[in-house]
Amino acid sequence: MKEARFMNVRYARKGLTSLAIASVALLAVGCGAEEKPKADKPAATTTGSPQKTQGGQEQPSAEEPAEELAVIKGQKGLELVVNSVERDAGGFLTVKGRLRNTAEAVVAIPARTSGDETEVVKHGTSLGGATLVDAVGKKRYYVLRDTDGRPLTTIGLDSLGPGKSTAVFMQFPAPPPATTDVSFQLPTFEPATLKLS
Repeated sequence: MKEARFMNVRYARKGLTSLAIASVALLAVGCGAEEKPKADKPAATTTGSPQKTQGGQEQPSAEEPAEELAVIKGQKGLELVVNSVERDAGGFLTVKGRLRNTAEAVVAIPARTSGDETEVVKHGTSLGGATLVDAVGKKRYYVLRDTDGRPLTTIGLDSLGPGKSTAVFMQFPAPPPATTDVSFQLPTFEPATLKLS
């Protein structure tokens, strides 16, 4: 009887040892299987921002280069590059672009670009003097203002260094859908025709 009990304990120990070894082996294999797919996954990328190459150089994002719909000449080497003219569902028309300095010296943004309305001028140098002229509809559209008289355009413009540029925008009431182009006018800049999207 003692011998039978001893044998059962010996076999039970052997069984537990085998079970423990098998568990460790499965755990090791399971961990290895979990690790491998992670190594095969591509690195996450962020769209719309510059990506670094192996040499550390920046690649332009998918949004660059921006389309130049119009390049409008100003004074002393200033240029307004219009990149988009878009209507939105709220009945507005937004003009976006870049104000750049092509001169070899610092150029101050003319105060006249703000227009001559007291409510607009008190908020600093801006593009609040911009207008759109619909020749067919015989209407002139001014930059929109908020309830405090602040123009819905880039404000706080000061100066631009040589070769520098800054992003700008202007928001107007949208002309009727039948209007396909307008004359854009900004004090101290040449007029230009903009096609409406």
